[in-house]
Amino acid sequence: MGYTKRVALFPGGVIEMPPSKSIAHRVIICTALSGRPEEVARAAVSEDTEATARCAAAMSGDGDKVFDCGESGSTLRFMLPVAALQPGKKTFVGRGRLMKRPIEPYLDELRRHGLEISSYGGKITVEGVLRPGVYALPGDISSQFITGLLLALPLLNGDSEIRLITPMVSASYVDVTLDVMSKFGVTAYNDNYARLLIHGRQRYIYSDVKIEGDYSQAAYFLAAGALGYECECTGLAPFSRQGDSYIVELMEDCGARVRKSRSGGVTVFPCDRIKPMMIDATHIPDLVPPLAALLAFADGESRIVNAGRLRMKESDRLAAVCSELKKLGAGIRAGTDHIVINGAKRLTGGAMSSRNDHRIAMMGAVAAIRCDRPVFIENADCVAKSYPGFWDDFEKRNKDVST
Repeated sequence: MGYTKRVALFPGGVIEMPPSKSIAHRVIICTALSGRPEEVARAAVSEDTEATARCAAAMSGDGDKVFDCGESGSTLRFMLPVAALQPGKKTFVGRGRLMKRPIEPYLDELRRHGLEISSYGGKITVEGVLRPGVYALPGDISSQFITGLLLALPLLNGDSEIRLITPMVSASYVDVTLDVMSKFGVTAYNDNYARLLIHGRQRYIYSDVKIEGDYSQAAYFLAAGALGYECECTGLAPFSRQGDSYIVELMEDCGARVRKSRSGGVTVFPCDRIKPMMIDATHIPDLVPPLAALLAFADGESRIVNAGRLRMKESDRLAAVCSELKKLGAGIRAGTDHIVINGAKRLTGGAMSSRNDHRIAMMGAVAAIRCDRPVFIENADCVAKSYPGFWDDFEKRNKDVST
């Protein structure tokens, strides 16, 4: 399936970032819960957000329902409690590794609050209606568990509390959830990520939310900019709640010059010497692939630590980052939850696989900037999962970058 992409390098340009995928998921669900099902598809611009729009639309109507989540972990984890706001049988299906990704602690807690859940044959079946109460969940598996409950619990007929029994990872995604909910008139109290208090009997009020550009996707262009592919990423909120906006600070830390505009443009200029770095991936797991590609050219040894959750993504992303960059000539090795990278001036290039993982495919594009031979990426069309226009944008011949 898919096709092999030969990465062609053209001058950079001005590239409008696609809407933030993480924000879009939340806007779609809040829109559906506000009683505007005809608006749910507006924010769906990738396969993952299309899956959420499809599932949100499936809530309308009576009877048993099937929720096709595609390969989207966000869709599945967000929609489980949201769909359980209504009676009837709900069947969740998915593709790829989706149903193998960690979810049992979440299902167990939902079972304790009124739901009958069975998981078999690559399907999750839910019956019953969600009840208010105290939900105790680990915070170190996925913040998506917390988001799903935050979206659903305000609509119940009583107050609820979410207690974190282990420290929260990717806490910024909870911030994004609370921010989007507030735009639809729904609130929750965040007690320093140890617990969240949610009043029941609230209602979502439709809001035509403009979705800011995606920093997770911009990270690939900004890392490429430091390596010589100068471009300006536009549409990015200067003071974003997206955790991956940290990429801008990391570009400065690696020695690159960064220019930011008040209108939301960010440019990273080519850097002769990439400084080696120590990066904690606890709260920024999606930045690991572009950062690993960048640090493959650093002047010394770099480490990315606390990256074990990458093994539970669309691929074993920790292993994929290392094995696929190694195919291009990088000096890189993986531990249980860390990566060690010995930088070089250039890589050899050659063939690599995307592992059917959108972020691994885009990582290959970044590495190609300083490869001696062309880079061929197998199944490169998997970028459609999050950024269907990535290859068109990456290969733009536009030269109108202002300097």
